Amino acid sequence: MNLILFGPPAAGKGTQAQRLVSGRGMVQLSTGDMLRAAIASGSDLGRKVEGIMQSGGLVSDEIVIALIQERLPGLEGTGGAIFDGFPRTLAQAEALDAMLASAGQKIDVVIRLVVDDAALTQRVEGRFRELGRPDDNPESFSRRLDAYNRDTAPLIPYYQAQGKLVEVDGMADIDAVSGLIAGALSRDL
Repeated sequence: MNLILFGPPAAGKGTQAQRLVSGRGMVQLSTGDMLRAAIASGSDLGRKVEGIMQSGGLVSDEIVIALIQERLPGLEGTGGAIFDGFPRTLAQAEALDAMLASAGQKIDVVIRLVVDDAALTQRVEGRFRELGRPDDNPESFSRRLDAYNRDTAPLIPYYQAQGKLVEVDGMADIDAVSGLIAGALSRDL
């Protein structure tokens, strides 16, 4: 099973993905984690994207699609993939559909974590104070949230039209959200 965890930055996608990884043997493909790892490695790619991410900008579709495409062959024999932070644009969604189709696969379900923007802002401010992630500073987060609402939220009708979108209350506690996701996945098996 391949699924997309869909929602704005700080909606809890990473937390829920980790629960699915441990509970279902799935592989999490988090573009944010991949990009942060590239920055930490000091690679050419890392240096290229570091300034973009710290300013709250979005890394190009070309780079993000290449990162995902590089990881797809490693999914053989797993419980499936959890796409976290990808796709974020219509071009990325179409590229993902094409990449999976060429491997005889597809996205089975899209879980949309429905959240409140003001609550997310508070969550990020706390996370920034605790963890100090440069891409979580309040100014960068505001730009990332605006970009999500402008560029990514329009994917909702794309997945609704395919009959794959399931909405979950992302403001519930972590265990409740996990239960709602498990229910959505069992209906689609």
